[in-house]
Amino acid sequence: VQLQASGGGSVQPGGSLRLSCAASGRIFSDHIMSWHRQTPGKERELVASLTPGDRRDYADSVKGRFTISRDNAKNTVYLQMNSLQPEDTAVYYCNAKHDLFTSLDYWGQGTLVTVSS
Repeated sequence: VQLQASGGGSVQPGGSLRLSCAASGRIFSDHIMSWHRQTPGKERELVASLTPGDRRDYADSVKGRFTISRDNAKNTVYLQMNSLQPEDTAVYYCNAKHDLFTSLDYWGQGTLVTVSS
């Protein structure tokens, strides 16, 4: 499985961005898809996840502002980020983990999101 993330960029506080993560195959039926982020000197943190059964979970810091979704026809998962704040600045990574065989764990390359005035 290969994951290709895109959509990062620079935005002012209060702005929006949509990240995309294109998977190389049809994996959404048996993989948990998620977005994580990391800033220098800190551990990577889970931002949002989406299970094959459509359960969505979010970090407390992004609840109400970020939305994870997917397009099965395009094999793409999205992270819509609204009301962005400087503390959302990070490299964002998408991840796919098999929901049974959890050693099957794949990462896309990071995409940088910078929120600054």
